[in-house]
Amino acid sequence: MHPVFFEVGSFEVRYYSLMYLLAIILSFILLKEETSRKKIPLSKDEILNLVLLSVFGGIIGARFYYVAFNWEYFGTHLGEIPAIRRGGLASYGGFIAGFMTAYLYLRYHKISVWRMADSVIPLVLLGEACVRFGNFMNGEAHGYPTTLSLGIVFPPGSPAGNQFPNLPVHPAMLYQMFYNLFIFFLIWLWLRKMVWKDGFIASLTVILYSAGRFFIEGLRTDSLYLGKYRVAQIMSVILITILTYVIAKKRLWIKSV
Repeated sequence: MHPVFFEVGSFEVRYYSLMYLLAIILSFILLKEETSRKKIPLSKDEILNLVLLSVFGGIIGARFYYVAFNWEYFGTHLGEIPAIRRGGLASYGGFIAGFMTAYLYLRYHKISVWRMADSVIPLVLLGEACVRFGNFMNGEAHGYPTTLSLGIVFPPGSPAGNQFPNLPVHPAMLYQMFYNLFIFFLIWLWLRKMVWKDGFIASLTVILYSAGRFFIEGLRTDSLYLGKYRVAQIMSVILITILTYVIAKKRLWIKSV
């Protein structure tokens, strides 16, 4: 594994960046088909703008979220704040900022946010699955050493290889990748084809993601902390609690098949 996909002279293309591009392309194609199926009045250009703006907003939010919880370091290394080529993005920060960007865009176009969220949120998980492969090629977002056969020895020079040289570690980034893909296909190939109240698919997707993220986060060595607690686990509990309440309060279960 190597973080660089190809290079010509000083020019290089990294897997991490390439996976973001793949996520944008897949999201645009699938969202265009889904908005057509659901008769949501957005043109192809408007859908592309929505995807690009949400991704851009998500990247900014993910970086600032990461920087905020590592301010002890970045406060004395301000020039490194924009340096995201090698990672340093926090998923929950990206989700929040990406959602807010999409919310403002959809409100401007007078499109139901919850109806659109049911189409967009599963694609966010697909996009994160792509990015997790980029994490794998970078050798980051890894777990602790393990004796299980799933353990992977990362090469020297990678974050995992430097932290645990010649030791197999939990490939936590791959656990998250495959878990995201499982949720995505469960939603996209099955649950999406039923008729639900607006907001149910989006809420259920986030609940399922948060439940898995809570446990996978416990294996990671690079978690962001608030005191002695992992921030991602705190966010997982908060989102599961809030969205379970929303589903129950608004009775967001199946209307018909």
